[in-house]
Order: sequence, then C-alpha cells, then structure tokens
Amino acid sequence: MAKGGKGPKGKKITLNVAKNCIKITFDGRKRLDLSKMGITTFPKCILRLSDIDELDLSRNMIRKLPDSISKFQNLRWLDLHSNYIDKLPESIGQMTSLLFLNVSNNRLTTNGLPVELNQLKNIRTVNLGLNHLDSVPTTLGALKELHEVGLHDNLLTTIPGSIAKLPKLKKLNIKRNPFPNADESDMFVDSIKRLENLYLVEEKDLCSSCLQKCQQARDKLNKIKSMAPSAPRKAIFSNLVSPNSTAKDSQEEWR
Repeated sequence: MAKGGKGPKGKKITLNVAKNCIKITFDGRKRLDLSKMGITTFPKCILRLSDIDELDLSRNMIRKLPDSISKFQNLRWLDLHSNYIDKLPESIGQMTSLLFLNVSNNRLTTNGLPVELNQLKNIRTVNLGLNHLDSVPTTLGALKELHEVGLHDNLLTTIPGSIAKLPKLKKLNIKRNPFPNADESDMFVDSIKRLENLYLVEEKDLCSSCLQKCQQARDKLNKIKSMAPSAPRKAIFSNLVSPNSTAKDSQEEWR
C-alpha cells in the first residue's frame, strides 16, 4: 500500500503509447492491446481511438469503467478479465456492436450488472466467471444470439431456465457453484449441445487463485489417469528377424 493509504500508482498510458499498442489481427481488425501493463485507472485518452474493433485491458488493476466507454461504437471484442471491477456502467448497453465480452475474474456482484446488458442484441460470448454473483441476471435470457456463457466459480444456487433455453447456446459453464442439488448443474449442461474449447496460457499470466484451481484440476486428472488400467503392450523383439528372410541363411544359429 502506498503512503497515505492510497492504492498503487499505475502506469500512465498516453495517446502515443496507446497508438503503438494497436495491432492488426489476422482478419484485418484493429486491436488495442493494453493487457498486463499495471494500469489502475481507465486511460480516457484511448477514447480518441474510437475506430478500433477490439480492446484488451485484461490483467491490470482497473477498478472502474467510465460511462464514456460507450464511445467505442465499433467495438466487437472487449476483454476486461482479471481486474478489480465491481460494477459495469449502464452505458455498456449502447455498445451494440459487441460480439465478445469477458469480465471474468473481477469483483462483480449481481447488483453490479446493469439491466442495460439486454441491449447487446448481437453479443455471442459473455464470460462472467470468477466473480461474486449470487444470482444470474434475467437480462441474459434476452440475448438470443448468445453462443457461450461463462458463469463458473460464482455464488450461484440456481440457474434461470431462460438461460438454458437460449436458442443458439452451445456452451454453458456453471462449474464450481454452490448448487444445493448436485444434479442441477448437470441438468442444464446436458440440455445443451456442448462445444469444447481449449485456452492455453502461461502460468506467470495467472493470478494465484486461478493458478491454484488449475493445479488442483490437473492433480485430480492425474489421479484419475493413475487409477485407470493401462492397455497391455505388445512385446517388441527388435533383435529378431523374420524366419523367412535372413534366418534362412543362418539356420545353424537358429538351431
């Protein structure tokens, strides 16, 4: 903690710094990548780059998003995971071009999710995992284009039926929630055609709690593998040759 009880002073992002962090994706999109830069306050200078298609502010220390974030009218992809955000601004509902929103591993509560989320009619992926949600906002049920929803590692005890009935939903992750009925999570997952994805990250990029969960899952998997019976191996006789080839020339040795 810094002197005077204030939080850590983050890196200052200038407009020139931000411009140098713009990358062109393989499909020609403009992505502003400001991840892992120690940012504590949303850099408002980047609002002048409102023509970008993708914005990555993940793995920082941002606590609050300004209402002016809605100026990113062309934004299709917004990654804010692993920050300290406890509330999303109501103006986020004006970002109707959004297809992907990741706010996992923050400090969001159910009250911190505005009703205006139901205006994101084109959104396909929403990740709200690793937060403090004790109920699922019914507004998600209005997003008919949703393909993937992440609600894992929260405080949920039930899932609204409107979520599982989303017409285009392919993946619903509700693992590690305190459901009173252990079969409840299976009921929702089984009602959806599953589409599994694999995300690879380096250990150094994970926070301590995420790393610990990954290690526990890996240990559990290794334990299951060690208990599984191994298939019998065929014997390999690398020094033997076929009796129909070289052996014919040295039958005395074979005898």
